[in-house]
Amino acid sequence: MKCPFCGFEESKVIDSRPTDEGERIRRRRECLKCQKRFTTYEIIESLPIIVVKKDRSREVFDRDKLLNGLLRASEKRPVTLDMLEHIVDEIEATLHNSLDREVSSVHIGELAMEKLREVDEVAYVRFASVYRQFKDIQTFMEELKSLLNEK
Repeated sequence: MKCPFCGFEESKVIDSRPTDEGERIRRRRECLKCQKRFTTYEIIESLPIIVVKKDRSREVFDRDKLLNGLLRASEKRPVTLDMLEHIVDEIEATLHNSLDREVSSVHIGELAMEKLREVDEVAYVRFASVYRQFKDIQTFMEELKSLLNEK
């Protein structure tokens, strides 16, 4: 850390404590050359996840959009809002932990279907029918058959 007084690039941390509900860390530092003290703040850098849609357009990942899709698919099903928020949290964590800053909407949809399938099969089929845009009853039946075969 560069000293604001003399420009020397080495300092030592004297005190460190969290601020703003743990979102930032306040550090008191001392320059190793001029011995003057100064304060720095450290924050976690959060880079947005960019979603590449099927038409190649790009938009910032919106967890509410994903949650709303899952809510529609699980309407009138024994799936709680907490369960759906947990699914969205897991998907968002997976996306943040990957090294890619751009992710396809197809990948997000597949992750959502995978998680929803574990929670409720009817909600999964509803989500899949919209997401995969089944062209006819035959492709819909094939998906149902694969679901039954796994049991």
